[in-house]
Amino acid sequence: MQTILLVPTNRGIGLTSAALGLIRALDYSGTKAGFMKPFLQDDTQDKQHRLDSTSALAQQAFGLEPPTSISRQRVERMLGDGNLDDLMEEVVAMHHSMSDGHDIVICEGLVPTTEASYAAQVNRSLANALDAKIILVSTADINDPKQLADRLDVHAQDFGGLSSSRTLGCILMRVQNVPNTFATQPVAPGEATVTLDESFMQAVKQQSPAFDTDKFHLIGVVPFSDTLSVPRTWDVASELGATWLHVGEAKERRITSTSLTARAVSRVGEVFNRGTLIVTPGDRDDLLLATALACMNGIPMAGIVLTGGITPNDTVIELCRPALKTGMPVMSVDTNSYATVQNLTNMSSEIPTDDVERAEEVARFVAAHLDLDWLKDYFSRGHVTRLSPSAFRHQVVKKAELAKKRIVLPEGAEPRTVEAACICQSRGIANCVLIASRAEVEEVAKNRGVELPEGLEIIDPAQINHDKYIKTMIERRKGKLTEPLAAEQLSDTVVLGTLMLYLDEVDGLVSGAVHTTANTVRPAFQFIKTAPDYSLVSSIFFMLMPEQVLVYGDCAINPDPNAEELAEIAIQSAASAKAFGIDPKVAMISYSTGTSGTGADVEKVKRATEIVRERAPDLAVDGPLQYDAAFVMSVGKQKAPDSPVAGQANVFIFPDLNTGNTTYKAVQRSANVVSVGPMLQGLNKPVNDLSRGALVDDIVYTIALTAIQAHSPDI
Repeated sequence: MQTILLVPTNRGIGLTSAALGLIRALDYSGTKAGFMKPFLQDDTQDKQHRLDSTSALAQQAFGLEPPTSISRQRVERMLGDGNLDDLMEEVVAMHHSMSDGHDIVICEGLVPTTEASYAAQVNRSLANALDAKIILVSTADINDPKQLADRLDVHAQDFGGLSSSRTLGCILMRVQNVPNTFATQPVAPGEATVTLDESFMQAVKQQSPAFDTDKFHLIGVVPFSDTLSVPRTWDVASELGATWLHVGEAKERRITSTSLTARAVSRVGEVFNRGTLIVTPGDRDDLLLATALACMNGIPMAGIVLTGGITPNDTVIELCRPALKTGMPVMSVDTNSYATVQNLTNMSSEIPTDDVERAEEVARFVAAHLDLDWLKDYFSRGHVTRLSPSAFRHQVVKKAELAKKRIVLPEGAEPRTVEAACICQSRGIANCVLIASRAEVEEVAKNRGVELPEGLEIIDPAQINHDKYIKTMIERRKGKLTEPLAAEQLSDTVVLGTLMLYLDEVDGLVSGAVHTTANTVRPAFQFIKTAPDYSLVSSIFFMLMPEQVLVYGDCAINPDPNAEELAEIAIQSAASAKAFGIDPKVAMISYSTGTSGTGADVEKVKRATEIVRERAPDLAVDGPLQYDAAFVMSVGKQKAPDSPVAGQANVFIFPDLNTGNTTYKAVQRSANVVSVGPMLQGLNKPVNDLSRGALVDDIVYTIALTAIQAHSPDI
């Protein structure tokens, strides 16, 4: 399912209209589009249902079911607390909650305003989290091409610029002084496309060469239309906070013109036209009666606004009764006539959420001016999705919840571990087992301000019968352990937890918050041992880059693997990547690409690549590749033009531990990238190691990874 993020360049340009028109055009071309607006721009909108206006209109006009938007207050609180990643996880969950019947999801971004100064940051994160393509929604002054070029360049910069593969193009809304011959005619999508003046286009291209090219398409030019910017009398009353004296047909009548009238009746005849809203002081009974007569004579006036808080007496109302029966709306406001007209001038042009008729007309009009042929062509192409960090985290949690596994935590009284266990237990990520005395755990929970959830299991190592574990240890390590030595080793809670795992009392183990990697892994090597298809244990890190998740292996276990071992690490890592939703493209990393270098290290990588191809012929793999050739498309095309992996690798296999560990830490620290892992692979049962600097969230995700491994024995 592809996702399109509509990014507005400023307020009041018709973002809602662009979204509705795009949905209609896609539907007309046979592409089923869903809609979501993750965040409310203004918390005053539809407080009861928490739906943004566009969502409500999409629901009523197209029968869609957009998910509920997150409030502005919550967005600002989470941003203030530094929880942008968590916010994006919620958005990914929202995206996943939409039904599977959509080919495309149209996502509406935030409008940059002084109140929402964070809009650019949030829109950029949305694009990354949803792996969305960008369509900028802007407007244009055909006398100022530089202004358009500057505006597009500035807003596209957040997504890599106009030439980026992420930015598709733009829709120009409400453009003045361009042909608008179809405003009142029923025209199909794509049949009213507008071509801008050639000199204007060339002037824009001088500033922005990618504009209106195959890199950044001008998807539509939508003229300004008076006939579509027509509010109902009902909407004006709501905007003015008016008191209804007679509602009449306020929801059916539309305002095509407004007349501030205070002259004698004999001099205002020209204002009595269809769709005119009369604004007049409340004590001008003569003008009220004249308007009533016009309505009785068959002129469907939009209504009358009586200003100054003055209302007519019963006699005047009674004289107007025949006109009121025709549906003439009459309202009263406290402001004077001039202030009332000023308020009307500043009235929002947004379509009210219940004005379905106007929404449908606007959608028709916008769709008519979009390049339907381009839309059909683009969305018929294959779309290669990338797994974003937010989507990865969401997916990991959901898979773990479904797995329902029991994970033992030998460092049961370690504060971060206790908090992580409480989170996992409460959210259903895993059933956690803490090895520690209950008194210790309760004291830690109290100090951390954490409530121990129901179902969280605590096993006091001093209270268990060690006999069966000692017996198992001696059997698994025949001739290497005596009973006293086994009893001594069993005092180590990691050893105890590993034996519980071996005996199927738990499904996985997570340790390392205070233990070294060797302390965590050694018992697993001794008692769990490798899976039947593998001869070694290796590790991977999931590197949560800004736009996608990469897999690095091996960065924690094997110091200097030979070619056969390196090939096995690659196959293990590809299987792990696939299990977590990443379509593996494996790069065997070296200091040279292809045949450009020689030496024992290069030959090892070359041989390992050959072995992978022999053992896993369907796997996309290539090597030797330098890191830049593997990751950067332009470099990959230059250095390895025929490679199926170069420039698009997502699984990186390093030639030795020195290279792997150094690279992962350099990327993690220098680029401020979150790394999840190491996740061990190749064992009979899942055991995972933590960094001693792990945060609570790191432990939560490692527990989730372990639960998923326990559910998928091929990892």
